[in-house]
Amino acid sequence: MNISVELTLSPLQDTFEPIIINFIKKLRASGLRVLENPLSTQVYGEYDLVMKILNTEIKEAFELMDKGLLYLKIVKSDRSDYVPHF
Repeated sequence: MNISVELTLSPLQDTFEPIIINFIKKLRASGLRVLENPLSTQVYGEYDLVMKILNTEIKEAFELMDKGLLYLKIVKSDRSDYVPHF
């Protein structure tokens, strides 16, 4: 089963950029399809693989920050080829 995941990582500390950059670089290196925009990062792939990678990378990101939030949305389908029709 393929999924699409939207993530927004928000470390609640002054030195937040290195944590976000590290998180995105790790996702890019994972082999998953990763798309980014200024507000979030989207990851696409097979459910078990995506969740395994996210579990590892989210834990590492949380260990690097004092406090933080992660907003996560999961869609049960691969939406990586979505094109607006309007």
